[in-house]
Amino acid sequence: MSTYVVLAQFTDQGIRAVKNSVQRAGQAAEMAKTFGCEMKQIYWTLGKYDIVTVIEAPDEQSFMAFGLALGSLGNIRTQTLRALTKDEFSAVLGKLN
Repeated sequence: MSTYVVLAQFTDQGIRAVKNSVQRAGQAAEMAKTFGCEMKQIYWTLGKYDIVTVIEAPDEQSFMAFGLALGSLGNIRTQTLRALTKDEFSAVLGKLN
């Protein structure tokens, strides 16, 4: 499984319905499962981004399909970061000369 950190900002539509944000997060977590992904954590944040989530996916295609399905609902815009564990990063470093 690969790990992704997703930074999200509410769209105009999403902020108008912000009172439903917790409910929508639960629905997003259920939707993630249909793509073989798992939403491990979700945080509502202050600053440039409104939401930060940690998602595990079996592959990039599954994650991308989930992200497109979620984005098509129109409540958030996202920026994704691929996250590596210590062991994964150590393997990368092992490839350096």
